[in-house]
Amino acid sequence: MKKVLFLALAAISFSFASCDSKTEDAVENSADNVEEAGEMKADAMEEKADMVRDSADAKSDAMENSADAMDAPATAPATVPAQ
Repeated sequence: MKKVLFLALAAISFSFASCDSKTEDAVENSADNVEEAGEMKADAMEEKADMVRDSADAKSDAMENSADAMDAPATAPATVPAQ
């Protein structure tokens, strides 16, 4: 009888141990919230980096275009002053 009672108690304790508790659920939810906040922060940082990169590309393109304009020949022919 003692063995049967012991085995029954062991089975019940294992079934309770496998169930999630409210505390465990709260900790898991908290961990999920921290992970989500970290992902959101990383996404925001990536967007900011993309904006900085795009700004640098635009400035570089403008500088190259300005340099190209300096090398371009004049569109009107040079006139020779009359003597």
